[in-house]
Amino acid sequence: MIGSAGVRARSRNGARQPFVVDYADPVLKLAGVRLLDDRDLPAVRELLAADPIGNCFVAARIEAAGLTPWRLGAEVWGYGGAGLESACYSGVNLVPIGTATPAMLAFAEQARRQGRRCSSIVGLVEGVRPLWETLRPYWGRPREVRSRQPLLATTMVPPVPADPAVRRVRLDELDILLPACVAMFTEEVGVSPIGADGGRAYRQRVCDLVRAGRAFARIEAGEVVYKAEVGAVCERACQIQGVWVNPRWRSQGLGTAGTAAVVRDALRNVAPMVSLYVNDFNLPARAIYRRCGFTEVGTYSTVLF
Repeated sequence: MIGSAGVRARSRNGARQPFVVDYADPVLKLAGVRLLDDRDLPAVRELLAADPIGNCFVAARIEAAGLTPWRLGAEVWGYGGAGLESACYSGVNLVPIGTATPAMLAFAEQARRQGRRCSSIVGLVEGVRPLWETLRPYWGRPREVRSRQPLLATTMVPPVPADPAVRRVRLDELDILLPACVAMFTEEVGVSPIGADGGRAYRQRVCDLVRAGRAFARIEAGEVVYKAEVGAVCERACQIQGVWVNPRWRSQGLGTAGTAAVVRDALRNVAPMVSLYVNDFNLPARAIYRRCGFTEVGTYSTVLF
């Protein structure tokens, strides 16, 4: 999933490996595909602005770090002649930007020649589908394919009451929050985010969200009851991730009230539009988001390795 930036691709022995950018990669010489840099920022911003909700994850990272690979921690590939028609974020996640099939086929060929460096392909289904259909014979069987994940958004204050006990997590509460984050990630993705580094990278990611004031929780007697994070923030939108209710507290309406509190805060203090995406089979979560005023604006798809 997009918000899980701590996951790394696995080597053949199963260990997670850090993402490494090869700046002199000859694969980038494929016809129509080029490595973008900060000189391309205006064109990339225009491309991202065409769908600020669908492109929120990539837009947030580029707004924060630009396009220089060493600073971004990823490459961004561009496709097109004089103008930029499509792009693809290639890092821990492979994320298509745009829906033009010829561009997606070119990006897939580039990714095939490089070899898999990502832990997932994720994004709007119109881009993910041709990428994965081309890469499937070469990248082997994925751990899971989630072909339909409704992309939801709202600009309205939720019509349901917000939980007043949901608040920003303090830095001194990091050790209380972290086990809940690990539990949510493992439940959602199917693997633990604790890697060969003993969880240091994942802990740092959660710590960064707490420091930024983007981690929310209801904490009772030193235990997380509800939690969620605003995982990506760009100029026009933000994206909620990691919504989780402690199993001992489920079926009590805390998911709806907690999410309403996070959405209210995000609309007031973070961005004018709040989004998230959800597995189509997760009916309880979809009901929560519907009650909080979210409507479907697109469809994501995720291939997990």
